[in-house]
Amino acid sequence: MPDRITLMAAGELRDAINAARRGDTAAAAYALASIDRQSWAAIEHRLGACGGSVAALLSSDPQTGA
Repeated sequence: MPDRITLMAAGELRDAINAARRGDTAAAAYALASIDRQSWAAIEHRLGACGGSVAALLSSDPQTGA
């Protein structure tokens, strides 16, 4: 099992999702680049286990989930 997702990485991922939904790609990229390597691997692993990806998460519509 991959490493744990740190609290800081979870916050950065949340910030990236919020920035992407606002259309602020620079802020989204900055937030994603701030995630540590081990947390990034854990995020990708967990999303993959659910059939998702970071790209799909960032591009999803919060109203419809699609």
